[in-house]
Amino acid sequence: MTSIFSKISSRDIPAYIIAENDFFLAILDINPLVKGHTLVFPKKEQDYIFDLENNELESMIIFAKEVAVQLKKVIPCRRIGLSVIGLEVPHAHIHLIPINSIDDMNFSKTKLFFTPTEMTELQNFILSVS
Repeated sequence: MTSIFSKISSRDIPAYIIAENDFFLAILDINPLVKGHTLVFPKKEQDYIFDLENNELESMIIFAKEVAVQLKKVIPCRRIGLSVIGLEVPHAHIHLIPINSIDDMNFSKTKLFFTPTEMTELQNFILSVS
């Protein structure tokens, strides 16, 4: 079964894309823990992140680092946290989360909601600083 991330990669469904190369995408999470919460994933459909080939995983981490550096320029925060859970979508992905405290990465807390206009504004702001 095709994952939601594969559908985003093929542009079958829209997303707030903030970075892309030939192999990976970074999109704003539509159910974020904090403003700027971003998902990084390979365009290649792979369920489990540690099933990626070593060079693919290395490239994904480097891509995520580039996105994290960009997010840190735009979102006021102490750091960009990284989390890999892998249970919510059957497609390897990394969460990049702007954090000021460890509680900002608490996945059990209520998710935030931003309007499509707010999401587009954030997307455009991140892209404008690139």
